[in-house]
Amino acid sequence: MAPQNVGILAMEIYFPPTCIKQDTLEDFDGVSKGKYTIGLGQDCMAFCSEVEDVISMGLTAVTSLLEKYEIDPKQIGRLEVGSETVIDKSKSIKTFLMQIFEECGNTDIEGVDSTNACYGGTAALFNLQFMLRGAARPTGGAGAVAMLIGPDAPIAFESKFRGYCQKYEKLQGKQFSMADADYFVFHSPYNKLVQKSFARLVFDDVARNVSSVDESAKEKLGQFTSLKGDESYQSRDLEKAAQQVAKPDYDKKVKPATLIPKQLGNMYTASIYAAFASLIHNKSDSLDGNRVMMFSYGSGLSATMFSLHLSEGKAPFSLSNIAKVLNIDHKLKTRTEVVPEKFVELMHLMEHRYGGKDFVTSKDTSHLAPGTYYLTEVDSKYRRFYAKKTTELANGH
Repeated sequence: MAPQNVGILAMEIYFPPTCIKQDTLEDFDGVSKGKYTIGLGQDCMAFCSEVEDVISMGLTAVTSLLEKYEIDPKQIGRLEVGSETVIDKSKSIKTFLMQIFEECGNTDIEGVDSTNACYGGTAALFNLQFMLRGAARPTGGAGAVAMLIGPDAPIAFESKFRGYCQKYEKLQGKQFSMADADYFVFHSPYNKLVQKSFARLVFDDVARNVSSVDESAKEKLGQFTSLKGDESYQSRDLEKAAQQVAKPDYDKKVKPATLIPKQLGNMYTASIYAAFASLIHNKSDSLDGNRVMMFSYGSGLSATMFSLHLSEGKAPFSLSNIAKVLNIDHKLKTRTEVVPEKFVELMHLMEHRYGGKDFVTSKDTSHLAPGTYYLTEVDSKYRRFYAKKTTELANGH
């Protein structure tokens, strides 16, 4: 018998403890006030210092997931990695992560890296599901999300398909509208795009005559339903009107999932799952029985809209425990805000070293929490070496 309710059993998120405020960056870059905070809808941006990278964040997130949910590494049979960044051009990130499992003798783990811009994480996620079933500097960001996929999950996959509305009508016997979903989670390069995306869905419901908005709202948007194809996407009047009509539902169904992306910036492959982590953080005590729509896309070539059905589940794989493990408030509050001058200095160093070899990092871990992995050196053969900060290293090297 095939496993039932395949989905996300457990989640953990890690992001660098270094950040810069977007309003401070506006002043430093000499742009108009509000360009990043209002124009892009961003509050803060996370970035890696010289001792962190995509590999160290992956090591930290996966190790933390296994430890906090008391998962035996020997039970893991497949490891899929989704990433925007190829940092070692001869080795996959998955190869580096294997050291976590090799320590307990588990070397028979299938899986590969999926690298496809911001869609890579979703590609990796669906590879696992199917196996089980049979812009600019202010839009940067950094973070990693680790997930355990398995049966009897509190976060179960409902569907993954093209033409969501048509398939929904075929399966449910009625047309799908936004009223049929409790929350919407979007990939978030920056928050303003999320607002526009949701507004577009509201307009599409009106155009399909399945909208649940009131009559006056339907009248505001109805005048634009005659626009064809690109015309509707290019209409600033439609965009403005749709955002006004959508705002009440946006505040209720989308805003709870925007916390982390607004604080960290674009995490690329991790972005949509960090947004989903925001929803669990904000609403974990009231998500039982809810449907969440997820929209993931990347590189202008790949996209998927899919839905998740949530139930409280049983500890340790329960929504309340996932929220506890994520510990979002603490992670955000304990970050170190960096001034723009220091940020630029670190970025110049990272740019100079990117793809380089034969260097040793400062190994300064004073800003890192115990249990965090960090880069120590890249040797003359381009081999990368990492260490794990222990409690004994809490004050530095």
